[in-house]
Amino acid sequence: MGNNTIDGLPPLREVIAEHGLSAKKSLGQNFLLDLNLTSKIARQAGDLTQCDVLEIGPGPGGLTRGLLHEGARRVLAIERDERLTPALEQIKEYYDGRLDVVFGDALEVDVTAHLQGPVKVVANLPYNVGTELLVRWLTPQNWPPYWDSLTLMFQKEVAQRIVAQPRTKAYGRLALLAQWRCNAKMVMEISPQAFTPPPKVTSAVVHIERLPKPRFPADAKVLERVVATAFNQRRKMLRASLKSLSPNIEDVLNSVGITPTQRAEEINLEQFCALSRALA
Repeated sequence: MGNNTIDGLPPLREVIAEHGLSAKKSLGQNFLLDLNLTSKIARQAGDLTQCDVLEIGPGPGGLTRGLLHEGARRVLAIERDERLTPALEQIKEYYDGRLDVVFGDALEVDVTAHLQGPVKVVANLPYNVGTELLVRWLTPQNWPPYWDSLTLMFQKEVAQRIVAQPRTKAYGRLALLAQWRCNAKMVMEISPQAFTPPPKVTSAVVHIERLPKPRFPADAKVLERVVATAFNQRRKMLRASLKSLSPNIEDVLNSVGITPTQRAEEINLEQFCALSRALA
């Protein structure tokens, strides 16, 4: 395993050896070298032939090749590590220029300037920026956002937080942000052995599809503040954890059918939206 190839380019182990590319811990890099696996991940995003695909942290291009092999109209890859230039250039050439690489920090590059819709985001996200990027994608100024779907690999415990239901330990801000305006499901687990170097934890792929409008009406900024405040002190009763939001918080909670002695993890999305409307 790992020496396979899906196209006319060399196997990734050879690419890495040829260019002396070891994964950098400081950049949160874990390279995926099994091209059958990266093609399978690419397929979780659905039909790519009519789409521009945004990829963050392509590394030596395992998932990039999977995306192009599966027919992506175009891939825009954002990469911080300039050492990877020759490996990515080779892919661009082989795939007739359907790959564009922008070197820079994914948190700072304005990707919309480089993309034509429809857009799907597919990425094996670097561990150190994964959650922050996800939150940005889920909380744009305007909805619907520029992307149709996000197919993302995270450490499994982060993936579980995205799809979590109330009354579970993983349930919190990420679940509510994702599920308010999207359908989110875990579609694959990936063992540490698939990566070089192997991380200490299992990874999982989450597929998130945006809804045309939110499931329940609420002001995005208010909802975000209510949820963040409630889960900041998740062990406290809501009448205590939310008192900074309103002097008569008990009355507000009662008015939307929430018992003031309940805790954040007992409250579902619809109730959080009702509470946000009452506080707005």
